[in-house]
Amino acid sequence: MTSIIKLHAVSGAMDESPPCYILQVDELRILLDCGWDENFDQEFIRELKRHVHQIDAVLLSYPDPLHLGALPYLVGKCGLNCPIYATIPVYKMGQMFMYDMYQSRHNMEDFDLFTLDDVDAAFDKIVQLKYNQSISMKGKGYGVTLTPLPAGHMIGGTIWKIVKVGEEDIIYAVDFNHKKERHLNGCELERLQRPSLLITDAFNATYQQARRRTRDEKLMTNILQTLRGGGNVLVSVDTAGRVLELAHMLDQLWRNKESGLLAYSLALLNNVSYNVVEFAKSQIEWMSDKLMRSFEGARNNPFQFKHLQLCHSMAELNQVPSPKVVLASTPDMECGFSRELFLQWCGNPQNSIIITSRTSPGTLARDLVEKGGNRNITLEVKRRIKLEGLELEEYQRKEKLKQEQLKQEQMETADVSSESEDEIEVGGGRGKHDLLVKQESKPGFFKQSKKQHPMFPFVEEKIKIDEYGEIIRPEDYKIAETMPEVDDNKENLETKQEDTTHHPEIPTDIPTKCIQVTRTMTVNASVTYIDFEGRSDGESLQKILAQLRPRRVVLVRGSQKDTEILSQQAQSAGARVFIPGRGETLDATTETHIYQVRLTDALVSGLNFSKGKGDSEVAWVDAMTTARDQICRDAVAGTETDTIDKSDKILTLEPLPLNEVPGHQTTFINELKLSDFKQILNKSNIPSEFSGGVLWCCNNTIAVRRHEAGKVILEGCISEDYYKVRELLYEQYAIV
Repeated sequence: MTSIIKLHAVSGAMDESPPCYILQVDELRILLDCGWDENFDQEFIRELKRHVHQIDAVLLSYPDPLHLGALPYLVGKCGLNCPIYATIPVYKMGQMFMYDMYQSRHNMEDFDLFTLDDVDAAFDKIVQLKYNQSISMKGKGYGVTLTPLPAGHMIGGTIWKIVKVGEEDIIYAVDFNHKKERHLNGCELERLQRPSLLITDAFNATYQQARRRTRDEKLMTNILQTLRGGGNVLVSVDTAGRVLELAHMLDQLWRNKESGLLAYSLALLNNVSYNVVEFAKSQIEWMSDKLMRSFEGARNNPFQFKHLQLCHSMAELNQVPSPKVVLASTPDMECGFSRELFLQWCGNPQNSIIITSRTSPGTLARDLVEKGGNRNITLEVKRRIKLEGLELEEYQRKEKLKQEQLKQEQMETADVSSESEDEIEVGGGRGKHDLLVKQESKPGFFKQSKKQHPMFPFVEEKIKIDEYGEIIRPEDYKIAETMPEVDDNKENLETKQEDTTHHPEIPTDIPTKCIQVTRTMTVNASVTYIDFEGRSDGESLQKILAQLRPRRVVLVRGSQKDTEILSQQAQSAGARVFIPGRGETLDATTETHIYQVRLTDALVSGLNFSKGKGDSEVAWVDAMTTARDQICRDAVAGTETDTIDKSDKILTLEPLPLNEVPGHQTTFINELKLSDFKQILNKSNIPSEFSGGVLWCCNNTIAVRRHEAGKVILEGCISEDYYKVRELLYEQYAIV
């Protein structure tokens, strides 16, 4: 018996688009990552929307937008409603990534693909796991176990092990890093010997990495030369992933008095920098053994930075004295502070721009990596600015009108509600304000319409109450926030907000608009790519494949050339290789001659089920396979959005005509242990004991023994006891 396994590549196949795959194990559909590129490709979302309501679980590998960027949109706008599994750091840092992404976009354009509420709603659905903590699926996924294993690359990074009980073990491992780093251990993929299916990426198949010492020296030299020449250094980093490695490394360099860096400034600039560092401080157990030991021994937290100043806006950064090194998000330089600083600093030949990762093709960072500096580039410059002059007056006039309309509606609703709540008096009586009111119409029990007040208009504010009395307003009891008096560190100025982002430079209550201009910039600053991606390179991938020896390999995400090279290496390691194209579904089932068939109602209604072990029931089927035309869709898949291509014919099992049903020998289904049967006999007050591997019952008159072929044989004289024992023995089996 084996499972039917299919993989549908929504994105991230034979190219560098973000990873997003639907893995089907029998009826269970699991979404493996849901990354979104820097330009928010809508084609990818349209493809994914078709499958949203069929997804039973989501597995997230890393906290960056490349692996979970589409999650807020899927939950907030597409109605994705299923458990989402991730490690604790992926949950926390993923939120930081998405907050920063939203704020960076909002600061330069009217961004409406998702809101911060969508981010919160999406992350509320996440089931947080620790490494090696297995979780068993229920319902359709009964028998499937999910286990997160360490992957390196980013804090909380995960290799997912998906196991179907007694059958398949599927490993989903993309972007992993086997090398130990300053703040992370490497992955231990080679421990997973001979998986039946490995899903991995070919992104780095032909990439050769520099040695760590060479890379670090290159960074150090670049920074020192630039700072000594009076220039500033912009290092484009992500929000809460690889930035931890760089921040930790640079702060250590600054602590070394001989480095000559103490005279210069070091800053981390993103919208959530304080929160990122706070979370990093609380997640030391997810980091490298070296950091763990130093924390446990000397109790010094490696992310208690002495020299790295945390900034959340350009205004705060401007207070940091120059020359300075700034770690700014985002790595692609398409939005965020890294783009703003690039626009400011790229014209000065004394400055230096350091790019730390190869982002998607078409982004500014990738363009600079491939073509370098010392040239003119044309950029779209988008900014959010305050409204001024006539625009501001027009905006204020509209707002005033809106507020007046709102006030008018509130007054009307207040009047109507107060009328219904006040006692209604019959006949000529009193109005609301103890004044006699002349009846204008025929008296009746119900009030016909709203009356004009016989006095100057006055709206009486009714006290809102619930069943316990007056409603308490929390804002009446809030203590006014006071700023701390100590001004020794930037961190003290920030109040810790776990679930909110810091305000952008322009407060939200000030009216703003977005402008866009095309500008040609001259890049005079030096542009350098220094690899801090933290991924295994081609040579390492080859060795890992040789050690793992997987039976089947699915290669995803990587150029055609990289994919072909890794495919050859996987085949030489003895694996069957599958390469899906984007939008394709491939069948990676172990057994080649295995098919799914539907049982017809006529067949099911005629089956005679016997209770087996546990909750299972078994029946003997005499049927023939026929191909039927598919007229209506399956009830499960029959949603409007489902447009999956199905073949015209579906295989079904039809009952055989009675005259064609061949007889069959009675079959006993179970694997009985004689020791268990002995306990059952004892419960029924039938004495029994083992002797020479035979279970003797009823004073050695009846023997129950196991045959070499595994069958159980009952021997003895025909008697009342014999039939009792036989009946008890039959009860242990499902008989069909």
